[in-house]
Amino acid sequence: MGAPRCNVLAWECRLWDSTYRTANFKCPVFSLGGGTGFVGRALTQLLRIRGHEVTHVSRQGGKDRISWEELSRSGLPPCDAVVNLAGENVLNPFRRWDDAFCREIISSRVETTKTLAKAIADADQPPRAWILITGVGYYRPSPTAEYTEDSPGGDFDFFSRLVSSWEAAALIPGSPTRGVVVRSGVVLGRDGGAISRMLWPFWLGLGGPLGSGLQPFPWIHIRDLSGIVCYALESECLQGVFNGVSPSSPATSNGTFAQELGAALGRPALLPVPAWAVRAVFGAERAIMLLEGQRVVPKRTLESGYHFIFPDLSAALKDIVA
Repeated sequence: MGAPRCNVLAWECRLWDSTYRTANFKCPVFSLGGGTGFVGRALTQLLRIRGHEVTHVSRQGGKDRISWEELSRSGLPPCDAVVNLAGENVLNPFRRWDDAFCREIISSRVETTKTLAKAIADADQPPRAWILITGVGYYRPSPTAEYTEDSPGGDFDFFSRLVSSWEAAALIPGSPTRGVVVRSGVVLGRDGGAISRMLWPFWLGLGGPLGSGLQPFPWIHIRDLSGIVCYALESECLQGVFNGVSPSSPATSNGTFAQELGAALGRPALLPVPAWAVRAVFGAERAIMLLEGQRVVPKRTLESGYHFIFPDLSAALKDIVA
């Protein structure tokens, strides 16, 4: 069944207009787990531009933030919604893919989600919305299959089972709090994420596809991922799973992405990175995320009424590298 349509606001590029407000939300307070990371910073900026108050949950407390320890000890501060963006970077090339790092990957996602879910469940006045950002690794890599939010997955390798455990940790049976899960693709933006690690090789003319370059490349501009989350926060009839990928993502391959990034920079993108080299750096299991991919369709996201700012890869990359 499709997502219910919300007659809340017309989004488009007005997401970033500080003079534009919704009628239903009057400066609500949001708590963000992982709010100081790449996506968290962008979402915090957008929420504050739109007049919302934001509190971060992080390792240390301070101004406009509380620590995870304080959250566990004292409970959730009064707020209208909670968003969890926390998670150790899976593709950190400086971390060896071993059991210790795998445990850290799981803990940084599943345990933080459990902590926030428990705080919501125990709150005297629970928030109205609870949003979790996970990943399209839930779906099985395939060069041909297309996946919507209703497609099966979550049970075939480390990453799919991680997403299943992650999303299961967010469930709060019997809670009045509205739950939303956004399964994100590769997030593209100026100040972090995949692009930040690719710019120098591409600037030097050393960029190119990974492996064959034929693998699907599910992507989303950071302003759209932040926009989807903000839209879900402000649209009180939205709940369930939404794919956080661009509408043109199913037609994008890793090779296409490399060509478009090179074009945006005015550089060639002719030097492929051999699959064996990717496996040598990241390990065989982790390299799957780079050498294989999924064709993911944002079916429910589009049905919800959200209008993408950057549906086209070329425009998205030009905005990022400008």
